[in-house]
Amino acid sequence: MNAPASHSMPSAAASPLDMRGRPLRDLRLSVIEACNFRCPYCMPADRVPDDYGFDSATRLSFDEIETLVRGFAQLGMHKLRLTGGEPLLRKNLPTLIQRLARIPGLDDIALTTNGSLLAAQARALREAGLGRITVSLDAVDPARYRDMTGGRGEIGHVLAGLEAARAAGFESIKINCVVERGINDDQVLPLVSHFRGTGHVVRFIEFMDVGTCNEWSRDRVVPSAELRDRIAARWPLRALEANYRGEVASRYAFEDGQGEVGFVSSVSAPFCGDCHRARVSADGRLYTCLFAGEGHDLRPALAGGVDALRERVSSVWTRRRDRYSEMRDAAGASRKHVEMFLIGG
Repeated sequence: MNAPASHSMPSAAASPLDMRGRPLRDLRLSVIEACNFRCPYCMPADRVPDDYGFDSATRLSFDEIETLVRGFAQLGMHKLRLTGGEPLLRKNLPTLIQRLARIPGLDDIALTTNGSLLAAQARALREAGLGRITVSLDAVDPARYRDMTGGRGEIGHVLAGLEAARAAGFESIKINCVVERGINDDQVLPLVSHFRGTGHVVRFIEFMDVGTCNEWSRDRVVPSAELRDRIAARWPLRALEANYRGEVASRYAFEDGQGEVGFVSSVSAPFCGDCHRARVSADGRLYTCLFAGEGHDLRPALAGGVDALRERVSSVWTRRRDRYSEMRDAAGASRKHVEMFLIGG
C-alpha cells in the first residue's frame, strides 16, 4: 500500500504552545492495547481479562498511524516513542517503523517493551530504523520477577532480549524499574549491580497513581532521593546535566566510570512545567497528560488527512493546562485517570 502523500512543513510559528507555554515535542503512541504480562501496578489479572486488546477492529491502521505521526511532526514533535500494551505483540511492527522513519522532522524513534519478545525481533527493529529501546524490568531475581509480571514473565527471556538488542546495535538501552516500598525496593541494588558497566542505564521510577487499577498509596512510594542515597552509599555518584530540556530523569554517573543511573520523581519532585509530551492510545484518542481522565478522539480528523489531523491536535494542545503531579494533593484534584496500559505510561 502506498504511503500517504507528503505535505509541506508549516513554518516554525505554527508550532502550538499550551496554556502554560509548553511546546509539543514528544509523542508516546500506543500501537496495541494487549499485553502478555499482568503486572499488578498496571494491568492486574483480576481486573483485565487475558484476551483484552487483541481485537484489532478499533486499532489504528498503519496508514492512520503514519498520517497521525506526519501531522504531529508538522507541529514540532520530533521524538516518537512506540508503546502499548506490549508493542512487540503488534504484527509487522518493523514495517511500521520503516514507514515512520521516513517522515520529515522526526529524528528519534524509540520503543518501550517488557523485553520478553525482543530476542526474535531486535535485529529487524534496528534495520527498520528504530533508534532506541527501553525495557521495563522491576526485578532481577527470577521468582520476584515472575511474581511482578503476574506469574507470566521469565527473566531469562528478557536478558536474552537485551543481549540480542546489543548484538543488533542498540548500544545503550534504558532499563526502567517502578519501585514500590515493600514490594521490590530490595531489588534496587541488585539491578544496579547487574547492569553497572554494561552500557545500559537503569532508571528508577517513583510509584505513581496512574489509572485506577493499582491501589496506589503514598506509603508505597520510595522517594528518588532515598534511592539515590542507598545507591551512592554502595557506589558513589555525581550529578550529571540533563541531555535536553524536559528530560524527565535526573541523571547521576558512577564516580568509578561504570556508567550512570537515573531517577524519575513525578511524586516527590514534579516536572509538569517542562512536560512537552502528548499520548495517543491504540484506538486513536489523544491524552494531554499521563493522568488525564478523558481523551480526544482523533479518528474523524484522521479521515480528513494530515492537514485536518494537524489542525485538530493544535486545537487541543493550545487549550492544554494539565499539571496533575503538581496538584496531586490539592483539594478537588481529579482521581479519574486513564489506565496506564492504554497509553504506555
